[in-house]
Amino acid sequence: MSKPKIRVLVAKPGLDGHDRGAKVVARALRDAGMEVIYTGLRQTPEMIAETALQEDVNVVGLSILSGAHMTLAPKIVAQLKEKELGDVLVIIGGIIPREDIEPLRQLGVHGVFGPGTSTEEIASFIRQNVVTNGLDA
Repeated sequence: MSKPKIRVLVAKPGLDGHDRGAKVVARALRDAGMEVIYTGLRQTPEMIAETALQEDVNVVGLSILSGAHMTLAPKIVAQLKEKELGDVLVIIGGIIPREDIEPLRQLGVHGVFGPGTSTEEIASFIRQNVVTNGLDA
C-alpha cells in the first residue's frame, strides 16, 4: 500500500487577477508527486481556510501579486488557527519586498518565495517542512 501524498492548496486571495504563476506552481507540485487543489481567483481568507479544512491539506500556498500580503496573510493564518489548522504549512509566493519577509514569518508564514524561485526549490521546501506522518511526495 502506498503512502498518502502531501496535499497542497494553492490559493489566490484578494482581488489579484493574475494566476499564471499559481497555475505553473500547481502543475509543478503535481508533477512532483503531490496532490494539488487550486482555488481559482479572488478567494477570501475565510474561503481559503474552509477549503483547507474540507480538503484536509498539509500545505496552503498563497500566490499574492497585488501587494496586499501584509493584510491578507495574517487574516488567512488566523482563519486557519480558528479552524484548528495551525499545523498546516503556509507558504507565500509573489512580489514580496525583503523587509516584509521576517514580519510574515513572525505572523506564521513558513516560507516566502519571490519571482525567479524554481519550482524544484518550492517542492523541496514543502517536502522538508511538512510534518510527514507517513506522507509521500
